[in-house]
Amino acid sequence: MSSNSKPLIIFLLAILYSTILSASAENEKPTLVINYYRDSCPQAEDIIKEQVKLLYKRHKNTAFSWLRNIFHDCFVESCDASLLLDSTRRVLSEKETDRSFGMRNFRYIETIKEALERECPGVVSCSDILVGGPYIPLKTGRRDGRKSRADIIEQYLPDHNESISVVLERFANIGIDTPGVVALLVREKRPWHTYETGQQLLQKHIDNKGLLMVDHQLATDKRTKPFVKKMAKSQDYFFKEFARAITILSENNPLTGTKGEIRKQCNLANKLH
Repeated sequence: MSSNSKPLIIFLLAILYSTILSASAENEKPTLVINYYRDSCPQAEDIIKEQVKLLYKRHKNTAFSWLRNIFHDCFVESCDASLLLDSTRRVLSEKETDRSFGMRNFRYIETIKEALERECPGVVSCSDILVGGPYIPLKTGRRDGRKSRADIIEQYLPDHNESISVVLERFANIGIDTPGVVALLVREKRPWHTYETGQQLLQKHIDNKGLLMVDHQLATDKRTKPFVKKMAKSQDYFFKEFARAITILSENNPLTGTKGEIRKQCNLANKLH
């Protein structure tokens, strides 16, 4: 080997080594996992589950509003609890937009956050609290966003009076297929502790009572009607599709690793605390 070729070989080896390191780092980037807090706050997920169970018993509408909170937060670009942020002098809160009309129970999330802060200060994110629940095991490890996304809600969140084609397309953009859409939209209109899903929706269509445009289309469109009917016949099938869809929704583009922050209060970014 000539002395002139050695520098070139060393240079190429350096590039190769750098590429291998970059690929390794990419493969090891932080992800959501089951029981993320097992070492940093072992009681965290039990505290969340128990608090949510208490709320379900005390307030029958808690599960409905909790699901709507997850839906509104995770659907809009990232599952990062941006929904919970209060308005500032310059930025409108997502909670105060027209699309969030009637949403409630934000204070219960703050109650759970306070309990977790007493147990493990600065460890558990508001975004993990937001998706927490007692019945479906979901991965954790999310971090909290620092800004409201009120200005882009309309770009992401499907409306109940949009066509079923638009609704299916928006859900598909985050990886939720047609049976998952049916399960989520049916459940979003029902109390958590009841099973009045596809059968009730079909009955409403027959009676033509209280139907929004998307309700009507769910029960009649050839793409969704078979799943509505199947869920009306099988509670197990409905819950399987619902759990699968809510899992995909809860894992939509989360902030992990060093992205975002762990808020001290769920309604305020830390810089405003």
